[in-house]
Amino acid sequence: MTTELPVPSQESARPLLRPGSRIFVAGHRGLVGSAVARRLADDGHEVLTRGRDLLDLRDATRTETYLKEVRPDAVVLAAAKVGGIMANSTYPVQFLEDNLRIQLSVIAGAHAAGTQRLLFLGSSCIYPRLAPQPIREESLLTGELEPTNEAYALAKIAGIVQTQSYRRQYGASYISAMPTNLYGPGDNFDLETSHVLPALIRRFHEARSDGAPEVTLWGSGSPRREFLHVDDLAAACVSLLEAYDGDEPVNIGCGEDLTIRELAETIREVTGYQGSIRWDTSKPDGTPRKLLDVTRLNALGFTPKIPLRDGIARTYAWWLGQLPPEQ
Repeated sequence: MTTELPVPSQESARPLLRPGSRIFVAGHRGLVGSAVARRLADDGHEVLTRGRDLLDLRDATRTETYLKEVRPDAVVLAAAKVGGIMANSTYPVQFLEDNLRIQLSVIAGAHAAGTQRLLFLGSSCIYPRLAPQPIREESLLTGELEPTNEAYALAKIAGIVQTQSYRRQYGASYISAMPTNLYGPGDNFDLETSHVLPALIRRFHEARSDGAPEVTLWGSGSPRREFLHVDDLAAACVSLLEAYDGDEPVNIGCGEDLTIRELAETIREVTGYQGSIRWDTSKPDGTPRKLLDVTRLNALGFTPKIPLRDGIARTYAWWLGQLPPEQ
């Protein structure tokens, strides 16, 4: 099946992203935002940032004022409250409300500032729990969401609809993309709030350091997940900003998945842990499988460059570099 990519109308021949553009990256200190900011700067763009200590993006008035002051050519909305199964299950109110406030503030503020180009980054958890695999963008809102991250997913779905609404009502060149599970430098390694891959890196590293004979992991290990290095994600974002101007979201992934059990074994090898793994099946697995259909992204000529094992090794090395010497 061939995917037709929407292109700008012939009335407006302007490039979607000019060389040397001034681009505000919301969430530049996070895993995604920092990678996107690095890539944009490497490509010769002027990256604008504002830390949370100076600007709380949940504050619509202050966000609009800032964007009107700096007048960016484009905005990348990578700011979000994120976390794994435990965090999503424990704090659904914060995952819903904080993300809604951030999205409403930044997107509306960008429009008020006259920003014509915006990329909203959502998440693959927006799709139904039992969506046909691999998941196509058309699966959105066709079934029930995964209960363990429903609040976060609903907030991200609202962000997609918001970008679409600004396109339809105002003709804004706002687009959205749905990344798969991401990892890499800048990831969160806090065991209470991190996603599975960095959490496993830390668990196995600490078990090796402590000489623990066994590591207990949640679930059965049977769910399948797709993982993409954040530097590949950043490259995909630039490709979308340069070439995509469609109403529908675009999946960003590698098109390959593996079981959590296989992921755990790979990370155990990379960290050098020699003990055994015990699976606690009384704990939830989450969505059985989540593999994205990346046909639309591939049609833009984009494919990821970083193999999973190499990416895990790089991420582990980066995290070790952040630890105090005694660890």
